[in-house]
Amino acid sequence: MGYWTCSEALAVFILLTWLAMNICIFVDTFFWFENSKAYSYTRAMLRSSLAWARASAACLNFNCMLILLPISRNFISFLRRACTCYRGKMRQQLDKNLTFHRLVAYMIVLHSGIHIIAHIFNMERYHQSHNKEAGELLNMLSCIGSTSNESYLNPIRTSSTDTTKEILLTISGATGIVITLALVIIVTSSTDVIKQTSYEVFWYSHHLFIVFFIGLVIHGAGRIVRGLTPQSLLVHNITYCKDQSSKWGQIQECPIPEFAGSEPGTWKWVLSPLLLYICERIIRCYRSQQAVSITKVVKHPSRVIELQMRKSGFRMEPGQYVLLQCPSVSYLEWHPFTLTSSPEEDYFSVHVRVVGDWTAAFYKTYAADDKAFDNPCKLPSIAVDGPFGSASSDVFLYQVSVCIAAGIGVTPFASVLKSIWYQCCNSNTTMKLKKVYFFWLCRSTYTFEWFADLLHSLEVQMSEGGKTNFLSYHIFLTGWDESQAAHIVLHHDDKADVITGLKHKTFYGRPNWNAEFKELVQNHTGTDIGVFYCGPKPLSTILRKLCNMHSSPYPQGVRFHYNKESY
Repeated sequence: MGYWTCSEALAVFILLTWLAMNICIFVDTFFWFENSKAYSYTRAMLRSSLAWARASAACLNFNCMLILLPISRNFISFLRRACTCYRGKMRQQLDKNLTFHRLVAYMIVLHSGIHIIAHIFNMERYHQSHNKEAGELLNMLSCIGSTSNESYLNPIRTSSTDTTKEILLTISGATGIVITLALVIIVTSSTDVIKQTSYEVFWYSHHLFIVFFIGLVIHGAGRIVRGLTPQSLLVHNITYCKDQSSKWGQIQECPIPEFAGSEPGTWKWVLSPLLLYICERIIRCYRSQQAVSITKVVKHPSRVIELQMRKSGFRMEPGQYVLLQCPSVSYLEWHPFTLTSSPEEDYFSVHVRVVGDWTAAFYKTYAADDKAFDNPCKLPSIAVDGPFGSASSDVFLYQVSVCIAAGIGVTPFASVLKSIWYQCCNSNTTMKLKKVYFFWLCRSTYTFEWFADLLHSLEVQMSEGGKTNFLSYHIFLTGWDESQAAHIVLHHDDKADVITGLKHKTFYGRPNWNAEFKELVQNHTGTDIGVFYCGPKPLSTILRKLCNMHSSPYPQGVRFHYNKESY
């Protein structure tokens, strides 16, 4: 628990700071509207629902200012480069950008709900203020504005006004409905079920954020919530006049009060992040228009296709990822894929596995006709944006790194291991990294084939360079049938593994992670170990807990730094 507190201290501090700012903004705004003289008559009519509506609106402005920052990929990549000196703490927070994006979205949903409910009460109370039972003061306030030279307080002008119709006809009401519908669609289509079964629905609906922000900026222009003007505050004695409403305009101390809505302020909150995001889109649009040449297409087992490409000015680091767009499949959709090549190669590559409609269409486009492989120029064009930084880029910042992949999650480590291979070949290169543990979990034997060649090359290179202990890899087959099991038993005593052809034998079943971490602790006392994972979320939760459980806050102990890929 002590080390967890230490290792997650910065994340907890950021989270608590964000929550504290939300609370402070809400409480400060709430009590300001509860006590401000300018809104004394508005409170008399609306009671506490006024403060609830305005406080939630202030928090909405704050969180809408933050929501775009975590998904500005170039901005995050810039921060990663700027935080190079902070090996773990600061850079690890950048890898949680999507988590923070979701937390901010949940907060927006919460305050939207409060804001909507409060305004429902407000509209009802506006309407009820015309009834005689409401009292003389509210009746008088509701009548103000009947003549052309008066400013009104109550937007519901008569007792016969249809409240629903009035909401639809006002700027605030119409934009509020549009904003709410956009938010509901964005949130409901962002669930894991939708993203896994129909990513396109998630992708297209998320672009309703444009409608959301346009409506948000316009929303306050209606100025439905109104208070006393500064001039009226100077001449209208509220303390005395609130009990003399029948004499307003007849006595000097109580002239008819004048009301006005506050200036729209949302644009001040969202202008900077919107400009940043627009710059982000311009940069990405410019880079996506640069020509990309496909030099080679390789079809791998298990419906995996490899594209090797070149692009002028393209610079990458191990473990980074790019966004791909294939106009033949979709003009609008961009999908993230980890680079599987290394910076030392004269091309960059990605491996794409069929997991949905878009990847299936992509696979059909580039792998359907084997003859096209002979002349890649005949293949449909492709657009590439990036590269962008990711957690795997930090593998080289530790003396000991543990890379854990599940299924196609091995792709970021392909780039890392290739770069290790090239750097080991270059005797002039010095690396801080001294030991790499690589764990790969796969369900079928076919998945091993495309990656086995790389591991074999590394195995030979390390052996020839006298660095056989540099790379320790453990491959786990988690699914097999009876015929495969019989074949495995028959060749158990062979020098090379029957599945991969490597010297290291494949393990069957799932690893005992607790035992693996205990062994790491015994072998590397007093060391900071980077743990890097790419794969399904359930295993990530287990690994994070084990990193905290086996870490020690003392100098002579081992400290695990957990990093998870997120796109």
